[in-house]
Amino acid sequence: MKSLLVIGAGGFIGGFICQQGLKRGYDTWAGVRASTSRQYLDDDRLHFATFDYDDPNAVAEALQEYKPESGKWDYIIWNLGATKAAHFQDFNRVNYQYLRTFVEQLTKADMLPERFLYMSSLSALGMDDEKGYTPMDNRMVPNPNTRYGLSKIKAETFLEMQPSLDWIIFRPTGVYGPHEKDYLMMIEMIDKGIDVGVGFKKQMLTFIYVDDLVDAMFDAIAAGVSRKKYIISEDRAYTQKEFREIVKRHLGKKHVLSLKLPNAVVYLASYAAEMWGKATMKPSTLNRDKFKIMRQRNWQCDISDAQRDFGFAPKHSLDKGIEITVKHYLKEKSR
Repeated sequence: MKSLLVIGAGGFIGGFICQQGLKRGYDTWAGVRASTSRQYLDDDRLHFATFDYDDPNAVAEALQEYKPESGKWDYIIWNLGATKAAHFQDFNRVNYQYLRTFVEQLTKADMLPERFLYMSSLSALGMDDEKGYTPMDNRMVPNPNTRYGLSKIKAETFLEMQPSLDWIIFRPTGVYGPHEKDYLMMIEMIDKGIDVGVGFKKQMLTFIYVDDLVDAMFDAIAAGVSRKKYIISEDRAYTQKEFREIVKRHLGKKHVLSLKLPNAVVYLASYAAEMWGKATMKPSTLNRDKFKIMRQRNWQCDISDAQRDFGFAPKHSLDKGIEITVKHYLKEKSR
């Protein structure tokens, strides 16, 4: 039985990774912090490893305490990350420094795995063709335009500089599904009869259902790919109107008011929300980083590398994935 450690197991995607690891027969470990909720980590077959990523010595001690009988985990999936922060330096601390500390301690302990899969983001690439809408691919020179994206490209660069580490880097587009919060906010707004968009120029959006992303992780590991980067997305793009109509249909809504807000208005709202988040020490979903992501017009993706190397083929269209997500939302809403 191969062993798997999932770092960031308590997050939205992490719970699905652990479930899939158990389903595929891995001896699965959930890497969590002491404060992490275990709401979606209730399978008694899971092992738990608790880490304090701010303290390198504590990480080193935890690795020795929890390491499996073989002396190291066969595979590690790094899913830990911050997507919003009250202070932007927290992106660097969580998304870059935590990874660096952990890998350095793994190296010192001679516990590097056969494969280390890092969950990055499409935002690590930054903006691409906003006129011709050419799909983004891994041949692009990364030029992140958000501090979140910058922290991700720093982490990627660090991994590339590790000569003894066999890494795989995933750059997923927007991930959605049950338990996810950002897209849930959009579904809730549409359920209330309002859909708010940013800017007036055509925008092409891409999505990946959480189960398809997680399947791709295990398929890439099983295929033995190493030291390669992959964009992960459904193999088509959608307009905001198409997204709204799909959600509306599954909610059973007949009428939804579509509002298009000028970039300047959304920027001011983002700035105000960000300042309030700093004052209250509570990260705001709406901030200047998020504004840049919402303003970006072209999120189309070229996934041919993943299709070629490990047969990536998402099973969930946006329509099918939203159907499942909305059913879960309505079930939770009725409680």
